[in-house]
Amino acid sequence: MADEQPGLEHPVTPGTGQRRLDSEDAQLALQELQTILKRQEVVDTLAQRQRDTEDEDGSNLLEGMLQRQHEDEIRQIINSLHPADIAFILESLPIHERQAVWQLVAPEYDADVLLEVEDWVRESLIESMDHEDLIAATGTMDADEIADLAPDLPAGIITEVQKGLTDAERAQLLAAMGYPEDTVGAIMDFDMVRVREDVTLEVVLRYLRRLHELPDHTDQIFVVDRNDLLRGTLSLSRLLLSEPDTLVSTVMEPDVLSLNPMDPDADAASAFERYDLVSAPVVDEQGRLIGRVTIDEVVDVLQEDSQEQQLSRAGLQEEDMFAPALSALRNRAPWLLINLCTASTASFIASRFEDTVSHIVILAFLMSIVAGIGGNSGNQTMTMIIRAMATGRVTGSNLWPLVRRELQVTFMVGACGSLVAATFAWVISGSYAVAGVMMAAMVGNMLIGAALGVLIPLLRDRFGKDPAMGSSVLLTFATDSLGFFLFLGLATVFLL
Repeated sequence: MADEQPGLEHPVTPGTGQRRLDSEDAQLALQELQTILKRQEVVDTLAQRQRDTEDEDGSNLLEGMLQRQHEDEIRQIINSLHPADIAFILESLPIHERQAVWQLVAPEYDADVLLEVEDWVRESLIESMDHEDLIAATGTMDADEIADLAPDLPAGIITEVQKGLTDAERAQLLAAMGYPEDTVGAIMDFDMVRVREDVTLEVVLRYLRRLHELPDHTDQIFVVDRNDLLRGTLSLSRLLLSEPDTLVSTVMEPDVLSLNPMDPDADAASAFERYDLVSAPVVDEQGRLIGRVTIDEVVDVLQEDSQEQQLSRAGLQEEDMFAPALSALRNRAPWLLINLCTASTASFIASRFEDTVSHIVILAFLMSIVAGIGGNSGNQTMTMIIRAMATGRVTGSNLWPLVRRELQVTFMVGACGSLVAATFAWVISGSYAVAGVMMAAMVGNMLIGAALGVLIPLLRDRFGKDPAMGSSVLLTFATDSLGFFLFLGLATVFLL
């Protein structure tokens, strides 16, 4: 945005100058807001006590004055920030405080903030807005932005917003809403510059000068024919540096990486990462230009995928940190119960070797090392595999060479580590036999962990499941159960 230039000493209120873009401002603003909200909470508590013991009218007057003062302070702080920083602050507050601060955000920022906040916050913000405020906020959005919010908006709002759109914008909105989530069509926008290939660069420059502003992240102009079929792209640098009387067809780039609206957005993100793109055209099955994807949307996709992967590894979905405990219970309980079952299975396996452990008590202290190292080894392999799958580097032809490579690496690491573990086992037990069993079990369980670290995400992906979802829980179950079985089984055979 033109009014957002870094380098100012302090943020300022809307309409008085530029706003500084600095993430530290958001952190400081959050701390200031929390202090003000805490003061207001104290005022409310004291006013309630005063109403119980003294004149109610005087108490209400004082409370009202202090509350208006606090609201003015909050309004001044929050509306001096970039919408992305306002979104950060709202995500960092408990629900009742979030709603109070949201009511003080300037109406002209409502649309931008709703687009910036996480889904789990947006829903609560929309619920607190009345019909007129929602119409005003969505009325300033582009078709692709309205489509982003559509799942959280009441049906009546979408209907009213469509009335204020042109026929072309209404068609774009319906098209954007029709694409599945996690596809290119769901993240593309329709604001772009297109020209014909049979005009000169001077004509293109005159056309650009008539525009109010260029769409965000415009690094290239799309060249189409009369039927909107994509013919190539014209970079802004080539436009500015070439002679004005040159034809577009002479300097345009005909070889273009284009996307299909039904392509997975992860594929688009990989293409942007590989080819260092800023924008890319989206074409339909007939080759007609229908939209574009820009780097800001791709960054959001990468960030969301990273967050989802981190949560999925623990069997979680995204949740509001400040939501009631019962709603968090529904998110966390299922995989914790599965983990409880798997841990019980591992304990049951260990209990089957009660005689072995009772004769050689030191085994009870050593078997946790075997299980833990196997789990760590498997997690290393699993992290590498899930990352490789996300970037498309795992195929049917390189699967088994990949498994063999991971087993070789794990064996070499395990051989070195098992020497240390065996030495430790010998020191505390005084038995070379215990040390030997420790070494063999450790190497064996690390190999099991590595093999499962490859197979678990691949099998989940083969059956259409998220490769990362609960993978750590499943791996821990396997390495604990098989680690105990392997270690205590070897001890039973060779030590008794």
